[in-house]
Parts: sequence; structure tokens; C-alpha cells
Amino acid sequence: MARVIGAMTDWILHVDLDQFIAAVEVLRRPELRGRPVVVGGSGDPTQRRMVVATASYEARAFGVRSGMPLRAAVRRCPEAVFLPSDPAAYEEASGEVMATLREFPVVVEVYGWDEAFLGARTEDPEALALDVRRAVLARTGLSCSVGIGDSKQRAKLATGFAKPAGVYRLAEDNWMAVMGERLTEALWGIGRKTATKLAAAGVSTVAELAAADPAELAARFGPTMGPWYRRLALGSNAPSVRPGAARLPPTSPPGCWTGTPLRRPRPRPSRRPAGLRRWPRTPGFRRAGHRVPGPVRRCPVAAHPSVCDPGLRARPGWCRRGRTSAHRRRGQLRSPWYRRWRTLPRSTRTPAR
Repeated sequence: MARVIGAMTDWILHVDLDQFIAAVEVLRRPELRGRPVVVGGSGDPTQRRMVVATASYEARAFGVRSGMPLRAAVRRCPEAVFLPSDPAAYEEASGEVMATLREFPVVVEVYGWDEAFLGARTEDPEALALDVRRAVLARTGLSCSVGIGDSKQRAKLATGFAKPAGVYRLAEDNWMAVMGERLTEALWGIGRKTATKLAAAGVSTVAELAAADPAELAARFGPTMGPWYRRLALGSNAPSVRPGAARLPPTSPPGCWTGTPLRRPRPRPSRRPAGLRRWPRTPGFRRAGHRVPGPVRRCPVAAHPSVCDPGLRARPGWCRRGRTSAHRRRGQLRSPWYRRWRTLPRSTRTPAR
């Protein structure tokens, strides 16, 4: 909800560049303006395992979408111009846009090459949004859409109504009127699979999710995610903008680990502990029976009982699990990591269990 201080109100603006990658390529090749342009991979639609990075609005009219294989894209739009990706050019263009945004009296949170959140205290957010659009277009030649909201959820969704090259406000006063009858998949943070699970629970629309019982949602989807889905339906998540680049999506539930990911351990044991469906991938966990490269940061997610406690590995050393006494009794030392442990000097290894 926007906070009113005198005549000034805190707003969040979401700036999203229209068809960013395709627009950069059109700026570099003006003769392509008005033609369907598809950018992705090496630009050769006959090669396998190449997908569309972005498509111009002219190509989208034929059904070409981001993430689609180039082979499928050329079948839908044979007359499209296919271009290879050039990340260096996109990075440079994005830097110019973000530098333009930082010239305004706002807090800028970069959220990718083509989008950013702006935290502003203003009497007229629409006027500020129009000024942002004009400044970005004049300096970079790129068009952008601006969504206005009193939370990141509302500002992000408002941008979808503003595209292309427009401004739209989605706040508490018109939230349910605009979003109430839409499917839950329309919310930022709820995907197709989660929407299917919600529909199986009898919750199909945003209004139904907002009116759902938090206790029932917690019982079905967990004590964190269940109530979180309801808050998304109310449009009241992540009300503030943090300067700099975002590490986690603002739709992530509270308590998620936001530290620097650790290096993936090597080598990998081939066996999982009994009862564990898959190895935990949360940074801070280490699989049993491998060399710990250094200090391990703790993670708030509870560890599986068959995995070593991260608190026991505050210094480099060997995990003490992963070698069963049955193997030793039978003389079947099947683990190559255990055999390597046996070759280490006794002063540098921890006792085997």
C-alpha cells in the first residue's frame, strides 16, 4: 500500500524495455524496422538446440515466442529475419538505460537487462513515468513501458497492461477490479504448475485466492508458501525497492537464503542416503564423502537427517558420513572417495566412523 506523507506518496515504478533485444538489433540495422525479427542462438534456424531469445512484435503476430526452438519459429514465420545473439551489445545498451534512470531522483533496483524497479516519492507518478519514457527514448532510442503500483507485484503486472510504450497504474483501489476475475497464473510468482494445484484445491481466480483461508492454504501448500500465495493475490508483496541489482525475485517467500552461492563440490557421490529422493541443492549443504573446500555458510532450510550437519564443517576436512560399517566389515570399500581418504596423512584426516 502506498504511504502518504503530506501531499507526497511513495510509489514503485516498473520500467520494462519493449522487445529489448530485437529493438537493439533494429537500431543497429535500421533496414529491419517493420519486419519480423527473431534473435537467438547462432541465428541459424536449421541448427538444433537453438531457442528464441526474443522476437519483435511483428514476429509475435505469427506466434513466435521467447524460448521457442528456432526450428519451430521458422515454421511459423518463414519470412522472419533470424539474427545471432550479441550479449555484449545488449549489456552496453542496458547500461545506458540504467544510467539514464539513475539521473532521476529515485531509487533504482536493476532487475535484468531490460527491466528495473524505481522507488519514488511523488505527487504525480504518471508524470514521472512519462518523463522516464521520454528520457530513455531520447538517450538510447529504445522504447519502454512503465507500470505504476504501490508494491512490486502491482507495478510488475501493471507493465503488462502498459505494453507497448505506455503507462498504467495498478494500485489497491483498482486491484480487484482489474485482477479479480483473472486466473491465478496471471500473478507474478505463480506458474502453470502451481495454478493447476490451486485449481485442484478449488481456487481458480485471483479473487478466490485472496478470499481463501490462510490455514487451509498452509495445510495444503506448507506454512510458508500457502499464506504467501494469498498475499500475492492481495498484491501486497515486496513494498520497497532496494538499490542495486536484485539477487532473488521479490516474489520469493521470506526466509530464503540470499548469500553468495558456494562452489559445487567435486567429486560427487553416486549414492543418495536412504529415504532421500534427491540431493539437497540449497547452497550450504555438502554431500557425504567428499572434500569440503572451505568454510560453509549455514542455510535456514532444515537439513535431511542423512546429510552431515553443516555446523560440523566449519573448517576444511572430510565428511564423516557416506562410509558404512557394513562395507568395512565385509572388506568391500566400494567408495573411491573413501579409498582416497585412506591415502591421506593421518594428521590431515578425521577418524572414520
